[in-house]
Amino acid sequence: MRTIGHWIDGEPVDGTSGQYGPVYDPATGEQPSRVALASTEEVDRAVAAAKRAYRTWKDVSLAKRTAILFRYRELLDAHRDEIAELITAEHGKVHSDALGEVARGMEIVELACGIPEKLKGELSTQVSTRVDVASIRRPLGVVAGITPFNFPAMVPMWMFPLAIACGNTFVLKPSEKDPSASRRLAELAAEAGLPAGVLNVVNGDKVAVDRLLEHPDVAAVSFVGSTPIAKYIQTKAVEHGKRVQALGGAKNHMLVLPDADLDHAADNAINAAYGSAGERCMAISVVVAVGGIGDELVKRIAERAAKLRIGPGNDPASEMGPLITAEHRDKVASYVHGAREQGAEVVVDGTGYTVEGHEKGFFIGVSLLDKVTPEMDAYRDEIFGPVLCVVRAETYDEAIELINASPWGNGTAVFTRDGGAARRFQMEVEAGMVGVNVPIPVPVGYHSFGGWKDSLFGDHHIYGNDGVHFYTRGQVVTTRWPDPADSGGINLGFPGNH
Repeated sequence: MRTIGHWIDGEPVDGTSGQYGPVYDPATGEQPSRVALASTEEVDRAVAAAKRAYRTWKDVSLAKRTAILFRYRELLDAHRDEIAELITAEHGKVHSDALGEVARGMEIVELACGIPEKLKGELSTQVSTRVDVASIRRPLGVVAGITPFNFPAMVPMWMFPLAIACGNTFVLKPSEKDPSASRRLAELAAEAGLPAGVLNVVNGDKVAVDRLLEHPDVAAVSFVGSTPIAKYIQTKAVEHGKRVQALGGAKNHMLVLPDADLDHAADNAINAAYGSAGERCMAISVVVAVGGIGDELVKRIAERAAKLRIGPGNDPASEMGPLITAEHRDKVASYVHGAREQGAEVVVDGTGYTVEGHEKGFFIGVSLLDKVTPEMDAYRDEIFGPVLCVVRAETYDEAIELINASPWGNGTAVFTRDGGAARRFQMEVEAGMVGVNVPIPVPVGYHSFGGWKDSLFGDHHIYGNDGVHFYTRGQVVTTRWPDPADSGGINLGFPGNH
């Protein structure tokens, strides 16, 4: 059985803890690999390597840093198919979706290549006689990233390229469910010329996570995952004096107004709900149909759902692959069964779905639930699977009240032809990312990604300008070059501007 180890100080490390986790092929249900789970000593080794590397990396010129990042971007482009294949093999998503993930991650590498512009400071001259004041951004030191299974390449690339471009060194703890893509990213960074210790990868479980949160040499922690774990990450990291950005879960709503193009809305509901088998924090999991359009909209979504091709991610004919584990598949199915028991109408039931020749794979079909109410578990919980709930609302006001009552505020969308209604929705909805006729409003790399309420814990969103600010701290330098003819003398008064 293949063992996936760590990447510490520029070298592969097999792991010494003796603890391993299974890595499955979700399409077959087989376990071709295992991942070494780091001990606290191995985490300490990675942090120590990053700390040593920081001593010199922080002083490397911006020109040299960006030259490495430009080479890294070219290597990622050359190996994008290989990285996508690793994602499909361990996560299960279809190859085209995996390629899209790599491409979106590369956007942040491209942003990091322009870091000299982002790190420009400010200078005020002659604020007082012969006194100048400059504001600059300085790196933090060793920073860590804890990333989820659903985007094993993209989310790490949302973090470490900007962090290292700003002069920090990085310790990445990827999901133990699909670790190979992150390990490959580190290998390619070394090939691009990134010095040993600047980027380290330690695989692990709660032992590794807790050690990173407690370690006195880790200055900041970035996290993407579920809301309960995000709360835990923030609490424990802050307790140990660290800067934190912890992105949590979501229950993204798509509001469809009566004037919307229903075919366009139905297409986008399918794409946003069932893409990547619903294992996206930006997936649409609730459609709110306003007025009398509900029956027709549900009919059109159901017609499209019945035609989706579900199969192994490496089959070019597949549009949706399996879920990450058998346990998660069964949990997703339980929400469909529970919704029926709680009074929802199960228009499309994807539970019990199998793929011929892959009967042991972690497959589930798509499900569509109509007439869902806020009291039902399928509405209240983040299912993280291919289950779409439809809620009916008589008016826009009722719909916006429903959306804003959600404890999450990650992303949302409105489908309408009315510009005034769209603008009103944008100004009234309580969510960090808003789409107008765009169901998954993930911003481009030079903006920032992040939600509100229980979807984000911390002051900064991820990547974009917020990412640069998160991975740096401000420093203000006041300078006076005295005139030899003016000794200044003794003055114990409060400094003033003269």
